[in-house]
Order: sequence, then structure tokens, then C-alpha cells
Amino acid sequence: QLQLVESGGGLVQPGGSLTLSCVASGSTLEYYAIGWFRQAPGKEREFVATIRGDGSRTYYADSVKGRSTISRDRSKNTVYLQMASLKPEDTAVYYCAARVPYSPDYYYTYPSEYGDWGQGTQVTVSS
Repeated sequence: QLQLVESGGGLVQPGGSLTLSCVASGSTLEYYAIGWFRQAPGKEREFVATIRGDGSRTYYADSVKGRSTISRDRSKNTVYLQMASLKPEDTAVYYCAARVPYSPDYYYTYPSEYGDWGQGTQVTVSS
């Protein structure tokens, strides 16, 4: 059973940076597509970024493209989300999610496409 644990959230000023971590246990992430999602109060959970388990392909939501980088560390079985130039509208609980199997020709951007989720980490962007 795959387990995911996010960390790295916190309070950051507008324009600042954060790196979120998603540590997996119970299975190797190499077989999964990994996604980062976020959910602000009163809003639906939305896609942020995804990476194939082998790290070969990434895809970003327009709202974070150019400001965020998703990556993985195979030795640590961990996926990261680096975020820069943070804005108040980035405030949300950030979740990582995993799905298996995955198609090499498709980017999974809907929460319903993922079967395993972490508990989330709060990111607050405020002065």
C-alpha cells in the first residue's frame, strides 16, 4: 500500500519561494504518475503539476507555469514541488497524489484520476 506524506508548507511573503516534498513509502514511485494539487477554502481541488514516475515528462497548470518546478529524487523516493514568485492566490492546502498504471502519452490532471493521496500541507502567502 502506497503512502504519501507531504511537508514543506508554511507562511511565506508574496514574491517568496517554497519547496514542498512528497515522500512515498510502501512502493517505489517509479511505477506511478505523481501529481500535485491544491485546494483553497471554498474552492474545488485543482491541478498544479504532474511528473511521470521515471521523471521523464512534466506538465504544469497555466497558473503556475514558469514559477514552479516538479522533480523527483529516485534515491529518496520523493517528489518535490518548487514554487517561486508566490502570490496570495497560491494560498491553499497542497496535496500530492499518485496513480498506477499510467499512459506515456497522457497527462493526468483530474483528482479522480489518482488513487492515492497524502494528507496535505498548508501554504499561506501573505505579508
